[in-house]
Amino acid sequence: MSAAPSGAGEGVPRAASEGGAQLPEATPVPTLNLANLLTISRLVLVPLFVVALFTGHGEDTTWRAIATGLFAIASATDQVDGWVARRYGLITDFGKIADPIADKALIGAALIGLSALGELSWWVTIVIAVREIGVTLLRFWVIRHGVIPASRGGKAKTMAQIVAIVTYLLPLPAGADPVRWALMGLAVALTVITGVDYLVRAIRLRAAGRRAMGS
Repeated sequence: MSAAPSGAGEGVPRAASEGGAQLPEATPVPTLNLANLLTISRLVLVPLFVVALFTGHGEDTTWRAIATGLFAIASATDQVDGWVARRYGLITDFGKIADPIADKALIGAALIGLSALGELSWWVTIVIAVREIGVTLLRFWVIRHGVIPASRGGKAKTMAQIVAIVTYLLPLPAGADPVRWALMGLAVALTVITGVDYLVRAIRLRAAGRRAMGS
């Protein structure tokens, strides 16, 4: 899901007055809503994708197509749940945390699976995994001071990873290898760059939170 508008949150009452008139309190957003259910469905599809990927040792064309389809469907829910959350005002703190975790679970499963099958270098998987785990830990490190929502750069990184992974999942001819490498190279570059950006944002958020607590 994309970043929430400033002030958006879960169950935050809004009691302000304008021109002497008392504005009604905003209705609390339930955690169990359509957007979050889509996010949860992405998590549910991860083990199904893994089973399909490894069936036939990754060499069965039919199961490989099924695995690619499951990965594509799960990836699509990332776009849909964000749109639903923004369109219908269903942005919650749970969604801000669960959405990137679901993304990482799906991407991580695909990368580890491809590396285990010998189709993707382990160093690529390790670099991306270290970044993703690091960002998740950063989110929890500063959670008492606020939530770091997914940035545009983070979304671009996720999209680049998805496109690159799909080219590896598809049973393409060897002639497509340069395209695969180029797309995965772009994904790795965006992964590292956005990882540094999240680190800077986490440090700033924690510093601002500590200043506010000390004031």
